[in-house]
Amino acid sequence: MQRWVGSVLRTASAAPSGSAGRARSCTTAPRPAPQPQGAPAPAPRQGGAFEYKNCDAARAAGAAPVYRGDYGYGPHLDRDNDGIGCE
Repeated sequence: MQRWVGSVLRTASAAPSGSAGRARSCTTAPRPAPQPQGAPAPAPRQGGAFEYKNCDAARAAGAAPVYRGDYGYGPHLDRDNDGIGCE
């Protein structure tokens, strides 16, 4: 038989011998800590696509390496013209 006592569900029939009348409580696993997120990408410049000023700026934003076609890529970041800037 189960009955609520306060906020605890007591179970008389399922209790092992010697523990009759003891409260059974439910616990939940603790939530994992939130993961830190990278720095947000800088806002795009007016009048065109955004390009990082240099590789230091791309690294500071957590965006390096920057691939051709990605937000922030610019040919000035890709010394060997292989499509990967700030490598």
